[in-house]
Amino acid sequence: MARKRKLPSVAIVGRPNVGKSTLFNRLVGKRLAIVHDEPGVTRDFREAKAKLDDLHFTVLDTAGLEDAEEGTLAARMTEMTERAIDQADVVIFMTDARAGLMPDDEHFARLLRERGKPTVLLANKAEGADGEAAAAEFWALGLEEPIPFSAAHGLGLDALHDALQEKFLLLKERRRAATKKERSGEAGEKAQGDGEERAEERLPLRPLQMVIVGRPNAGKSTLINRLIGRERLLTGPEAGITRDAIGIDWTWHKRPVKLWDTAGMRKKAKVKEKLEKLSVGDAIRAAKYGEVAVVLLDATEPLRKQDLAIADLMAREGRAVVIAVNKWDLIDPAARARYRKELERLVDEKLPQIVGAPVVTLSALTGKGVGKLMPAVFATWEKWNERIPTAKLNRWLEEAVARHPPPAPGGRRIKLRYITQPKTRPPTFVVFTQRADKVPAEYGRYLVKSLRDSFDLWGVPIRLKFREVDNPYDPGKG
Repeated sequence: MARKRKLPSVAIVGRPNVGKSTLFNRLVGKRLAIVHDEPGVTRDFREAKAKLDDLHFTVLDTAGLEDAEEGTLAARMTEMTERAIDQADVVIFMTDARAGLMPDDEHFARLLRERGKPTVLLANKAEGADGEAAAAEFWALGLEEPIPFSAAHGLGLDALHDALQEKFLLLKERRRAATKKERSGEAGEKAQGDGEERAEERLPLRPLQMVIVGRPNAGKSTLINRLIGRERLLTGPEAGITRDAIGIDWTWHKRPVKLWDTAGMRKKAKVKEKLEKLSVGDAIRAAKYGEVAVVLLDATEPLRKQDLAIADLMAREGRAVVIAVNKWDLIDPAARARYRKELERLVDEKLPQIVGAPVVTLSALTGKGVGKLMPAVFATWEKWNERIPTAKLNRWLEEAVARHPPPAPGGRRIKLRYITQPKTRPPTFVVFTQRADKVPAEYGRYLVKSLRDSFDLWGVPIRLKFREVDNPYDPGKG
């Protein structure tokens, strides 16, 4: 008899009266939890089966979190909520965008970080045009990116679905790894196993989406055929054979990969026929949904503006980028070292947002050098997924500011308060300051370079944002 699959469990937590029970009822599809304007209606946590589109899970409605005196009813309710957090696989942390960031929010955000529980951050009651701006304040909690949400109106459910789906896939992969380890009897090899487990957790949770892009006739289809070891895609000397973006399921060293072959991208002015426009549009859409973009160049032709434009598009979309140079067998061996060095220089100079991107030379036709491509892809993918602990980031910020202090426009020094990393894929950092609009672009570039140097984030796009934080000593505030 097959074992019944255990549903993942999700605890909804937050301060009193932020809308937890309203969300609980919406996910359950019934009015199970009492909803009232009075805070503290829910005292124990309630559990029920929930559904959000194709996701099925168990949801726990909890009492409002309060930093209360020990022994009081509020403290016991908080203790029950903490038990629900420990029981759950994933936590939805709800805040109130209308009320703004409160001290209790910060207190319990620290609690969640200490427990290391996968968390989705919702800024509830963010209806209306100002909702997204109100939600931005909660970046300061140092958790995931705050999702503007309305439990009452059902706004933001699609974003909540995507966030939960990502957490569930991570949970599934960890459970599978744990089961595999248990069955193979590797528990005793702790020293080696710990490192392997950490590496395994960072493997793609689903097939890594790898998109191969480039100008027509660069050899994209030939490269995919070479990778998978069979003639799956039509190839030939004619440019523009590929029209549709074609996805192929593949496994590399037991790691699932979804390979996407795309139509060649020409300059916009040269794309006139409707069919080619549709093909290029399809290629761009596939590239945007990819994770790692392999930009394929033709070694027999100089690096062109269109090659740079394609790589720039991938970087602007936040994709990890690997530069692959095809037809390397046609280059004079005596000239290869000089050619490669110049190519790397041009890539770094023309594409500063992915400076240090790996350059792999190969021949899709003969197979020489192709074996170097996938290690470069997965190494770049790992950097693209890199998450740096908040404490380590803030130590780095102190050192970076000490080496090169921010400017002092108008005679007032800009003070950078703290930094968090709310997102990966690509690595995204938020620096909080009281004068965000005064930070010069060149200082931002200095910080990005320092981040790359300190945390080995070469070759992937980095998003660095500056956000305003109120000055409590400003007489104009309050």
